[in-house]
Amino acid sequence: MSDSPSPSTIAGRMGRAAALWMVAGTVGSAAVLAGQALAARHRRYAQPELGLALRATVGRAGAPPLRLVLLGDSSALGVGVDRLDHTIGGQLANLLADGPTGRQVHLSSVGVSGSRSTDLATQVARALLGDRPDVAVILIGANDATTLRRPGDAAAYLGSAVHRLREARVEVVVGTCPDLGAVRAIAPPLRHVVGWSGRRVARAQTAAVLDAGGTVVDLGTETGPVFRADAGTLCHDGFHPSADGYRVWAHALLPAVAAAAAVAQRH
Repeated sequence: MSDSPSPSTIAGRMGRAAALWMVAGTVGSAAVLAGQALAARHRRYAQPELGLALRATVGRAGAPPLRLVLLGDSSALGVGVDRLDHTIGGQLANLLADGPTGRQVHLSSVGVSGSRSTDLATQVARALLGDRPDVAVILIGANDATTLRRPGDAAAYLGSAVHRLREARVEVVVGTCPDLGAVRAIAPPLRHVVGWSGRRVARAQTAAVLDAGGTVVDLGTETGPVFRADAGTLCHDGFHPSADGYRVWAHALLPAVAAAAAVAQRH
């Protein structure tokens, strides 16, 4: 689908970057990190389900439908599950359709597995093709964090994407980098390094999104404790969310997305 790095490639880059980052520490610590990165690189990770529909209409016809589009990385595609209703987009669409307003939702996703914030410009262009979406949900940052990108640089690309969508009169909700300290695919202490990197990315994202006129949901703070406590929130690879994990995220995002949909309806 794209030249974006696979999770195994990301794990390799993450290990090399982490090993360099630890040069100032002990040789033993660097060796542990390198070994853990090697193990992470050889794990089997979930892949996008090619048969999973990325466009769907949810809910009863009636009032003008809500056009909801997802942008971002593997989470915007629902990697880790094989049913639309289990993806974060499907769960958000169903929650909105079953809510007090009961609006029909036209759901689509332009996300690409492995994407970093630098890839959002192309996704924004795709999202704005055809009928303008009412609400865009962006889920990005994990791949920026695992490759130890500079948080400010990653956040700047995200802020630019939010600004372009807002200029096109699209309401934008961003789910910041999740709590990577909760993943089971990476063992400590490398998991701690990645978790630290994710928190830095999330803080930078928050500032950039607010400056660009978007709404922020801090997924790490709001859902991290659940993911740390319950291994069932991750799919078989210990890295991507399961149906239950996506449900936790969907409920965290729902108030902001519902508020954005209400604003869009008044326009």
